[in-house]
Amino acid sequence: MKAVTITEFGSAEVLQLTEIPQPIPVGNEVLIEVKASGVNRSDVLQRQGKYAAPTNTPNEIPGLEVAGVVVVCGPDVTQWKEGDRVCALLGGGGYAQFVAVKEGQCLPIPAKLDFIEAASLPETVFTVWSNIFERGSFQPGESLLVHGGSSGIGVTAIQLAHAFGSRVITTVGTDEKAQYCSDLGADLCINYKTQDFEEVLKNSGVDVILDMIGGPYFEKNLHVLNEDGRLVYINAESGKDVSLDIWQMMVKRLSISGSTLRGREYEYKKRLAEEVLKYVWPLIENGKFKPIVYKAYSYTDVVQAHQCMEQSKHIGKIILDWEV
Repeated sequence: MKAVTITEFGSAEVLQLTEIPQPIPVGNEVLIEVKASGVNRSDVLQRQGKYAAPTNTPNEIPGLEVAGVVVVCGPDVTQWKEGDRVCALLGGGGYAQFVAVKEGQCLPIPAKLDFIEAASLPETVFTVWSNIFERGSFQPGESLLVHGGSSGIGVTAIQLAHAFGSRVITTVGTDEKAQYCSDLGADLCINYKTQDFEEVLKNSGVDVILDMIGGPYFEKNLHVLNEDGRLVYINAESGKDVSLDIWQMMVKRLSISGSTLRGREYEYKKRLAEEVLKYVWPLIENGKFKPIVYKAYSYTDVVQAHQCMEQSKHIGKIILDWEV
């Protein structure tokens, strides 16, 4: 089968199309014929040698999410059958024509979505649900600040929080992105290039913050959190070393946490998939949440797809299309 391989760590040009053996599903795994693969920031970091794949996952093939058709079921599979349309969360290896994944990490593709749209869902929806709604204990009616509102994570978080009747604030880098996020349901969009979000929010505050920036945002986040506020990290693109005022954390009763999803155990991902199916998939069916795809590239144009990701001009998800 064809797969996109990291030939060495470096720029996008190190990604090359190669031929590798097709995986064979065992136990409770299904073999998916991939129609589309999601492109994520972590794929770029893996390509650069900054984010290794979990144990037993090929480090040379990126890709954390796919959509396609089940073509073979392992002997212990009970949830799926050949021909089922599914999308799946992976530990890696998604830039390929076929992937083998445990059945509990798959979800049915909603009837109204195509493969391109479905491939944009697993990584972002699982991450948002895990970190905002579970780790952040976000409740309807509370306020949420999402840094990086135009990213795949951002557009997902905005829509889901809005669907649950909450006030949503986000930071973005352009007025165009601000307008787009506003159209998705954000109540306030702050252009971080012209405004200081701490200054804007100093009188209103927020209950939960989802941050992928880190670094200089850390102290500002603490300042704008309300009492009993929760700060959740999923990345630290601008730096991982920060200074914590423990007294401020104590007085305001703040909770600070973070997580990575990729290396979590199967049982956790399986439970998370069940939660997503129960609470998020109905929002897709009734039109309250929709996938936001910026552009779908042919798998042969994977270099351009990664360059697009690194330019950070996109709004929503970048996808690799395996049918063109």
